[in-house]
Amino acid sequence: MIDNIKISFQFDKKIKTLLAILIAIGVASLVYGIFTYSADKVWSALLLNSVNFLTIGLGATFFVAVHIITQSGWHVSIQRIPEAISMYLPFGGIFMIIMLFGLNHIFHWTHEVHHDPIIMKKEAYLNIPFFVVRLVIYLAVWILLTFVLRKLSKKSDVNDGLEFYNKSRTYAALFLVFFAITIVTFAWDWLMSIEAHWFSTLFGWYVLAGVIVKSFAIIIVIVAILRKLGYLEFITMENIHDLARYLFSFAIFWMYLWFSQFMLIWYANIPEETFYFIKRVENYEFLFYLNLALNFLIPFLVLIVRKFRRILWIVTSMAIVVFAGQWLDQYLMIFPGTMKEVQTIGVFDIGLTIGFTGIFLWIVLQSLTKANLLPKNHPYLQESFHYENL
Repeated sequence: MIDNIKISFQFDKKIKTLLAILIAIGVASLVYGIFTYSADKVWSALLLNSVNFLTIGLGATFFVAVHIITQSGWHVSIQRIPEAISMYLPFGGIFMIIMLFGLNHIFHWTHEVHHDPIIMKKEAYLNIPFFVVRLVIYLAVWILLTFVLRKLSKKSDVNDGLEFYNKSRTYAALFLVFFAITIVTFAWDWLMSIEAHWFSTLFGWYVLAGVIVKSFAIIIVIVAILRKLGYLEFITMENIHDLARYLFSFAIFWMYLWFSQFMLIWYANIPEETFYFIKRVENYEFLFYLNLALNFLIPFLVLIVRKFRRILWIVTSMAIVVFAGQWLDQYLMIFPGTMKEVQTIGVFDIGLTIGFTGIFLWIVLQSLTKANLLPKNHPYLQESFHYENL
């Protein structure tokens, strides 16, 4: 089946030019923001995009690892897409290291003297040296295990696919265990500690759900882009349907965790907890409810229809909606806590995100040129071509 189809991606000049324009928009937006807005706002916007795209790369590695562990076969024909997305991790790590220079503009616990007993009890965890050490450990292990999985996958193209597949199961298991723990603590560090007095035991898992669903969304978008460019002829509607079901089910899971966190805090009505949501409902009312519509209501009402989950342009549209919703969700996690005045989403915020998107797509598409689009010696390759959804 693979003899007469294109399995090598060509990153041509037209695409590079388009992405270069997106990156230029981002750079221009950053310069505009530096001269127009406060340092707090600029660093907050950088944090939003740095965390957003880094976690998409992490979610892509999660996608690869979890399917290796479960010995899945349906995903093999699209496996190289999340592998390429995961190659953004080192660059995302660089942006996170840069963010260390802006800690004082984001986290009040880094430079203010506190007499609050709750925050004082957190000092053993929330201190800059330990904060930096944790970040370095997160990035080092995430990147190392991701690169090992990618290397084993590429080796299977020229050697015995079963041998390298079996080796990859060990590293996939290590990644999943480390990822499950550290994505929660990473969320505590870089998102929840923005408002260090507030805490939620569900917050880390809520962030994890968002990481997974937006990574699935980006996989769908990349698949759609490649199909538009004439690649991935071997991907069937069964593959699209499964990706759509992932998007649908994890949008529901995200909503379940969002509601669980909100409902428990609302029901307990403890001032130390409720101020977090009061600030967002009262000052960002439209964005607060738009967040729920983009991340749950719209994709739920569309993708609940089975035939819509088998139409690529509809699935791609919903993936874009979910990606926008997750961006907005992190906006609401960050800006109400870092900025004293109520903010609005403007040209600077959107332009900077466009620039990050250009960098992200450039790295992903460049990574696609480093290996075949199809892992042709994978032991479950034929299953990917012939299975059917019920």
